[in-house]
Amino acid sequence: MASSSSSSSSPHDRSRPSEDEEDPVDQMISRTGCAELHYAVQECMAERQDWRKCQPQVQAFKECMLTFQSARKEQLAKQKPAQVN
Repeated sequence: MASSSSSSSSPHDRSRPSEDEEDPVDQMISRTGCAELHYAVQECMAERQDWRKCQPQVQAFKECMLTFQSARKEQLAKQKPAQVN
């Protein structure tokens, strides 16, 4: 009886994304326009190993995300028809 051990990557094995598959979090951050600032935080953390030493980068990323969220809320509010009671 031969066992079929062709490859360990089953179509149902989602534990490891393929190299050409972009991380969903990266995709989401890219849509905000804040990706560069996100990568700056990651780079700082890798270099310094202490988030307290990366506060300028963290603050810049936070402000960018808040601006995006605010603009997104306005956009969604404009799309909703005015509710009349």
